[in-house]
Amino acid sequence: MNIKYQRFLQLGIATSSAILFACTPTATNNPSSTEAAEQTELSADNTDADALAASVIESAERVIALTSLSADLVATLNSEKLSGIPGSPILSQDSRFADIPIVSQRRTEPDLEQIIALQPDLVIGAKGFHDKALQRLDELDIPVLAADINSWEQLRSFTAELATIIEADAAPLLERYDACLAQSPTANPTALVLVSRQPILAPNKNSWAGDFLKQFNIQNLAADLQEESEFDGYVTLSAEKVIETDPDAVMIVDTGEDLLGQLENEPFWSQLTAIQEGNVFSFDYFGLVNPGSISSIEAACEQLKSQLAE
Repeated sequence: MNIKYQRFLQLGIATSSAILFACTPTATNNPSSTEAAEQTELSADNTDADALAASVIESAERVIALTSLSADLVATLNSEKLSGIPGSPILSQDSRFADIPIVSQRRTEPDLEQIIALQPDLVIGAKGFHDKALQRLDELDIPVLAADINSWEQLRSFTAELATIIEADAAPLLERYDACLAQSPTANPTALVLVSRQPILAPNKNSWAGDFLKQFNIQNLAADLQEESEFDGYVTLSAEKVIETDPDAVMIVDTGEDLLGQLENEPFWSQLTAIQEGNVFSFDYFGLVNPGSISSIEAACEQLKSQLAE
């Protein structure tokens, strides 16, 4: 496997159910059942997360979050309820999380003994990525919630449900989401988001990035493409297809492998109108591709506004 492509896999653009965690929350007290942004492997064994089916969690005083986004949401809604977090570069830069126990690190499985010792009322993980850990905790009668967040509507729904569980007011956060999307352009420009070179991958409408562009009134030219790809929500494009789309803007996702530099060496690159007119923009992985945190999402909104809305 190409090393740079493998690095892309490791960054979490796996199946949308594994690491991009869109939000169809599933909560349970009954057995049966990736930050994920910075969690770096595919879900090797997808235990039937949907079978974690279950009873609604009415309230929780001690919450352990296994993804940076869920940790940020709990901390923002009611910081006193957050009892454990994942090891995450996003969270490590935020003083709010400085004294909260870290229960997982990157690719390693969550420390179940530490989680149990913290006596949580609820453990939140990423559906597809944390299935094994959540199932084990569920078997120990620790309430769990598996979330997938692939759209703004799912983010709003998850935020509202989580606020109810931890007895917080979701309104301020929901207003922040609305304010973020209110920055969208009226011109409806076309764009193509590229996240890998070998193969050339772009998000379609079934991904967080794809829905982000739709909600931001930007035409994603890969939205309706359904070509086969190893990753749910992403399609493989040929150089010819990229030239055919000829978007107003090209958005390059920064995965730490100088994707822009790689693409600039491709023969098709200079044929794109967006390149000729200087409308190529680099975006952080967190926010546009993986929600990561509230501030990451808001930063992506700000960048989309400044570069595509004006």
